[in-house]
Amino acid sequence: MDKFATILAGGGGTRFWPLSRQEIPKQLLNISGNDIMLNDTIERFKGIIPQENTVIVTNRTQAVLLESIMHSSVLKSNILIEPVARNTSASILFAAFSIMHMNQEDSLMVVLPSDHYITDEPQFRLTLDEACTVAMESDRIVTIGIKPTFPSTGYGYIAYDKEPIAVNPVAVYDVAEFVEKPNFQKAQGYLASGNYLWNSGIFIWKTSVIIDNFKRYLPRLYNTMLPISEALGTEQEAETISRIYPLLQNISIDYGILERSDEVVVLSGQFGWNDIGSWDALGAIFPPDDAGNIIKANHIGIDTHNSIIYGNGRLITTIGVDGFIIADTGDAVLICPKDKAQSVKDIVDLLKEKGMLEYI
Repeated sequence: MDKFATILAGGGGTRFWPLSRQEIPKQLLNISGNDIMLNDTIERFKGIIPQENTVIVTNRTQAVLLESIMHSSVLKSNILIEPVARNTSASILFAAFSIMHMNQEDSLMVVLPSDHYITDEPQFRLTLDEACTVAMESDRIVTIGIKPTFPSTGYGYIAYDKEPIAVNPVAVYDVAEFVEKPNFQKAQGYLASGNYLWNSGIFIWKTSVIIDNFKRYLPRLYNTMLPISEALGTEQEAETISRIYPLLQNISIDYGILERSDEVVVLSGQFGWNDIGSWDALGAIFPPDDAGNIIKANHIGIDTHNSIIYGNGRLITTIGVDGFIIADTGDAVLICPKDKAQSVKDIVDLLKEKGMLEYI
């Protein structure tokens, strides 16, 4: 069975503002020092999925830049451009229909976010290969959960049954429920219970299986998108996508299918995974200095501790700063406590509300 990777790369990365913007979001930035995050994602599954079988879902604003800097193995015809954002369910169904059009026969579809950072790539490939085997040998929706190492309030969680339903080629567990980002007390309880995993957002399924789930759980979205499926490869393709996409239901794959289906199973992964979703996650990539600071700036400080300081060349000076994020991109400066890193997206919403779109 042919394998295809679907990378969701249309997000705005609003929690990484002011570095991440609509036209150049964080997945198109080189944050790790290796390559842009999108290319790191593509390189990571080399040997498991043919890189030419990469399908990228993005938006009009980012498409031109993406085409110029993405991995050379990806075909430009495999970039799916959404005219408007309609959440992950629409993106995934669009990709599933497109893969069906490319491959005619049933395929294995691996869905990956574009902005993750993984330290143990050989172990990631091994776990992904095992998950692909589970998905090929069953009609299940397979996800990879991450064994939590601390009580994170920034990640969603997956509760799973303690007894595995299979142990070959790897332990596989029925998913009991998906849980949204908890408060600290709940996160501590999840960690202590031993049967919760972080939700990595990595999913593996046959195209036939996920399409059947759309028919069952999101029939309105499925039926509305059918004209796009029928127009793929024809002269009407672009016009049909532009006309139909704004009509699609706006719902995430988690709410739309995963939380409703009783066919979801999870594998536990341990490969140094981090979702680089906000400024405070930089500690997963860069070790702090002796004062607990992560400095990516021209910086001089006195009595400065446990802070993240990012600059674009202009001198940043600090005195008596502890536990703060300071990010200067030339046209904008962000200053906030590290424990408010998840709220940076609220600044982006406020800028939109005030019509200050030049900063977005």
